[in-house]
Amino acid sequence: MEKPFASRDWTLYSLVCLALVLIVLTMYQIDRQWLKLSEMQAALAEQAQAMRELRSLAGSGALAAQTPNAQPGSIAPAFQRAYVASKMPDYAQGDWSVEAFGTNLKTITPLVSTDAYASNVQSYVQESLISRNPDTLAWEGLIAKSWTVSDDGLTISFDLRDDVTFSDGQPLTADDVVFSFNFIMVEAIQAPRERAYLQKIQSVKAESKYRVVFTYKEPYFEALSLAGGMNIMPKHFYEPYLKEPQKFNESKGLLLGSGPYKLADPKSWTPDQGNVELVRNERYWGDVQPTYNRILWKIIQNDSARLTTYRNGDIDSYSARASEYKQLQNDAQIQAKSQSFEYMPPVVGYSYIGWNQMRAGKPTRFADKRVRQAMSYLTDTGRIIKDVFLGYAEPAVSPFGNASKQHDSALQPYQANLDKAKALLKDAGYEDRNKDGVLEDKAGQPFEFKLTYFQANEDTSRMVLLLKDLYAKAGVKLVPFPQEWPVMLENLDKKDFDAITLGWTSSIETDLYQAFHSSQAISKGDNFIGYQNPELDKLIDSARRTVDEGKRMPLWQQAERILYEDQPYTFLMRRKSLLFVDKRIHNLQMTKLGLNLGSLPLENYVPLAQQKYTQ
Repeated sequence: MEKPFASRDWTLYSLVCLALVLIVLTMYQIDRQWLKLSEMQAALAEQAQAMRELRSLAGSGALAAQTPNAQPGSIAPAFQRAYVASKMPDYAQGDWSVEAFGTNLKTITPLVSTDAYASNVQSYVQESLISRNPDTLAWEGLIAKSWTVSDDGLTISFDLRDDVTFSDGQPLTADDVVFSFNFIMVEAIQAPRERAYLQKIQSVKAESKYRVVFTYKEPYFEALSLAGGMNIMPKHFYEPYLKEPQKFNESKGLLLGSGPYKLADPKSWTPDQGNVELVRNERYWGDVQPTYNRILWKIIQNDSARLTTYRNGDIDSYSARASEYKQLQNDAQIQAKSQSFEYMPPVVGYSYIGWNQMRAGKPTRFADKRVRQAMSYLTDTGRIIKDVFLGYAEPAVSPFGNASKQHDSALQPYQANLDKAKALLKDAGYEDRNKDGVLEDKAGQPFEFKLTYFQANEDTSRMVLLLKDLYAKAGVKLVPFPQEWPVMLENLDKKDFDAITLGWTSSIETDLYQAFHSSQAISKGDNFIGYQNPELDKLIDSARRTVDEGKRMPLWQQAERILYEDQPYTFLMRRKSLLFVDKRIHNLQMTKLGLNLGSLPLENYVPLAQQKYTQ
């Protein structure tokens, strides 16, 4: 049965209709406000860009601005290469840089993070006072416009630019430099690696708003690099964590700086996001603005998946495994889309097997030098390079590269020698006492150990299986122990492993202190194998105090000979870079620091016609 509308029903109906109209009008108004806000943001960004371009042109004249090889006085030396790139005929800003990390990142918070991947992210966000010229390797001012060094080398004074701001608009001053040093030196802050180096500095003081003075306790051969290379942390952002240091130590993504890029939210990143994404810092102070709108790293742990992603054009470069490199050189699709680079980076790092000498407060079997030497004789590096890396590597003798002045050329890589290895192990008390094919110590315990390695690296997996067979010939049982990257780093900090295979990055002159000095065999220190040699400590200390290069190099060579004898690591190899880069990336050049892909200030770009990301 139908019911007629009563007057009260009409009233209710009218009120509902009115409410709906009001809601629609409100939504429309909100949309208009959002649109207006977006337009204002776009206008501000355009104005900021215009102001930056005007500033770059100021004082140089129109002719200089149009000439790629011009060296206008308003462009600081550190930005000259990027400036020249910006004047190339097809140069354009915009698009994204998209790369891949082969591991999950545990944290990208400065100081707390310990891996090269996090450092790569941080380099786009935080800056230092000076940087190296990739052509001459000379130091150039970045945040610092000039500096002076006292005659005794103990005092370095930096004069800062007065136009540098952090990405949130706050000015960067000498107080931030002082704070950065003091923050690191607070024992409650998880920064033992940085403190190990900065303890050379007696004080850092602000003489004025834009002048800061570093005073050293004693001479240090890398005093300028240490002071000038320290990343500047904004005081206003990080200072509150001094009241809650554990909150800082456990953080995953507290990252703010003065660099060309920033996190959209400097406190928001967490590992479960999968990727790491930075956006352009619209307030960037630099003389040349960053090229890309965004920098994105995708987490792709599987080698084959990374190659597929590169094929599909979803990442900009692919570092090839040796086993696939030649095949990819003959791959029509890869060749059509790629620029290829095969080179040994001038400051290439090295891979190694680290033998843990102290675990749970007790010496391990690897505390015996004879055992470590035996393991190096069993590790056929030549065969690893030939069978696994197909010759695209060179043996490593020590932390010093073959071309380094620190290296003693008389030292040659350990050659595989089964008889020598067996003799050393027998001398150390290991024999096959029960005739089961495995050596036992005097207490009857078998020589068995786990070799920890990153599970997603296929070449490392192949190498470990080869080592298992090589070691078995001497009666040593290797148990492969693959782990995820964050778990590996955690166990490394706790020194909870038997042996581990990893790699160290390198530099123009390598300081042995971090990895091999006895003082760094501390909790979360980088001497995580617990290696101690007082004679080596003295040489490291002496070399670090020696500013004269001619006197310092013989000290490093003496230290190298001790490492060669002690074999705290079995030094494996230095690998060539076998890199494919998408042709859309322009201005790729080789420098004395290697390929300039992603080097800062940014020199690479994508011409407008080849750009595919619009925001």
